[in-house]
Amino acid sequence: MTDLPSWLSRGTNEIFPSQPDSSDPSENLVARLKATDRPLRIKLGIDPTGADIHIGHSIAMRKLRAFQDAGHKAVLIIGDFTARIGDPTGKSEVRKQLTEADVKHNAETYLDQVKPILDFSEDKLEIRYNSEWLSDLDLNKILELLATMTVGQMLAKEGFDKRYKQESPIFLHEFLYPLMQGYDSVAVEADVELGGTDQKFNIAVGRDLQRHFGRKDGSPPQFGLLLPILLGTDGQQKMSKSLNNYVGLGEAPLAMYSKLEKVPDALIEDYFTQLTKLDLADLPENPRDRQKLLALDVVTQYHGKAAAEEAQKASLELIKGDAKQAEAVPEFSMAELNFPAKFFYVVGKSGLCASTSDAKRQVKGGAVKLDGEKVANPDEMFDSADALAGKVLQVGKKRFVRLVP
Repeated sequence: MTDLPSWLSRGTNEIFPSQPDSSDPSENLVARLKATDRPLRIKLGIDPTGADIHIGHSIAMRKLRAFQDAGHKAVLIIGDFTARIGDPTGKSEVRKQLTEADVKHNAETYLDQVKPILDFSEDKLEIRYNSEWLSDLDLNKILELLATMTVGQMLAKEGFDKRYKQESPIFLHEFLYPLMQGYDSVAVEADVELGGTDQKFNIAVGRDLQRHFGRKDGSPPQFGLLLPILLGTDGQQKMSKSLNNYVGLGEAPLAMYSKLEKVPDALIEDYFTQLTKLDLADLPENPRDRQKLLALDVVTQYHGKAAAEEAQKASLELIKGDAKQAEAVPEFSMAELNFPAKFFYVVGKSGLCASTSDAKRQVKGGAVKLDGEKVANPDEMFDSADALAGKVLQVGKKRFVRLVP
């Protein structure tokens, strides 16, 4: 991708179609960028299937911001209709369908969490909800959509292929998902669609549907720009809240900092590339200094420089075991917990572990501390929240909260 400007090439895995030697704007994105007499429309669709966004999700948002800074129009599609089905990509079973109320709540939290990333100026950002056009599709239009793809083509999609071979159920409404995502590109007349590497099939469907339905301005079909999937802080699996290897955009500064400063050395360069604008040639040689710089830069992006520096200071105090003086520790309210309660129950409900059973294992393994002291008995009973109020609960070296009534 040596012909691409640095803001476009950084962290980009693939652009398609791609004929680097072609001057045809329909085959070469750089040629398209130079030839256009208008801002390109850059599409990113997000399905609000959950309430939280983690830094893995921020990668596409950051690339969308790069296009904004280069003078183009970001088109952020909130998949309030498609979220009710759920993207089957990478799923081994049918996804639970969400209610309209769930989707609305999640969409509101998504937008709040991406405000530090995107430019929300009216001339830079267009926010659309795909229920605008998908909820009005009649049966004739749905039949036309379905007629653009064969069952064989749909089963070639990685997730469907795997499930079919395993004889796992595939429901017909799931076949509609790639077509609906593709129709989004028709509706908003996208010039470029961003997505993770696992979205290539869906984005290609958008190109095909733009060809089928045509574009009002006669422009060629959209380019696909694919971005890597970020590995979680464990360095092993895709970042996911369910795997507890994530860094949430809505987390408190100290929680974010403490997770990021422990990122495995093997992931450091990828994290710098995808999550910062720092020059990779100027990074510190010492791996520990790199971890600290990464944590400081990312926390600054979402919470400001002062909060990031305070989080760094508090993290040092925690490492020294002086947890009580780390005032930036995020708080967890015990108001909704049922007392008397066993210790592992409190740990599990605090959000520091994936579940109460995981919490019990962590306590037995010696990974849980209360005000810097290990707690060995997961079944230790606490009569009330007052017995724990003000104490710092810590799991491993990265996760901690201050317990409040």
